Amino acid sequence: MTVVTKKTSTPFRERMATNPVVLKELRGRMRGNRSFIILTGYIGLMSAFAMMLYFAYTTSTNGIYSTADQYAGKVLFAGVVGIELFLVCFIAPAFTASAISGERERQTYELLRTTLLSARSLVMGKLTSALSFILLLIFAGLPLQSLAFLLGGVATEEVLISFAMLITTAFAFGSWGLFFSALMKRTLGASVMTYAFALFAVLGLPLIMIVFLPFYSLVSYGSSSATSSPILQAILIYTFGVLVCLNPLATGLFTEMYLIDKHTTFFVTQNLSNGSTIPLVSPWLPYVVICLFSSLILILITIQLVKRKEMT
Repeated sequence: MTVVTKKTSTPFRERMATNPVVLKELRGRMRGNRSFIILTGYIGLMSAFAMMLYFAYTTSTNGIYSTADQYAGKVLFAGVVGIELFLVCFIAPAFTASAISGERERQTYELLRTTLLSARSLVMGKLTSALSFILLLIFAGLPLQSLAFLLGGVATEEVLISFAMLITTAFAFGSWGLFFSALMKRTLGASVMTYAFALFAVLGLPLIMIVFLPFYSLVSYGSSSATSSPILQAILIYTFGVLVCLNPLATGLFTEMYLIDKHTTFFVTQNLSNGSTIPLVSPWLPYVVICLFSSLILILITIQLVKRKEMT
């Protein structure tokens, strides 16, 4: 008589807590001075930027602030979130671009692969340890975002949306860095490829959007003679919307515009020249979905790359 034992699945949190890669990376990172220098510089830079925004706004309004004028809080909040998104886009790859290629250069990769640690545990351990420090930076910046509540004009959903965008942005850019780290043999090549992608995503896409911006402005706010075909209008609007959803800074900017002009955080309609309407989604929703989906695909590809190198 055979007894069939049911295999119990270990929760993800327990697997990560007992993952030796996570424990080793976190202990090594927090014991050195580098993490505290990065954290101090991150908070100091954001604090200086927030103070600069506040003084610039008060100077432009001659120091006159009333309860009805709540734009100071929105300016401060948008500025802090914008600089956070910009920093996360370049800090997250810095912790993952050398995660696997660095092991090869230190000649510890083969020794690591001889252990019972699977390729999935190695990849997830490297990514989890890097994202844990990024989450620490994001949480450390929350008090600066909370300063906007003292000035008013910032809703709770704006804070939740910004937090979701920051986490998914760190997840996506960290996954790209880990992917190039597994793909390239050297850390230099992985870093060049990772930051080339980051520069294109953060600074290159806005240059492309500048080409579509006049057409989008004419379609959205101009006269009906700007584009005669409603189908062409819809194509231009959706094309520009896709470009916006691929850039974190543009996504945050247009999401805030939707909140101010349309008073919505999810869905809105856009009028066309023939009087019909087309449905639009607030940019942060597709942006979060794109980040999560692309991160999942990159993680799966990275695991296969590690397995392939293990077999060769």
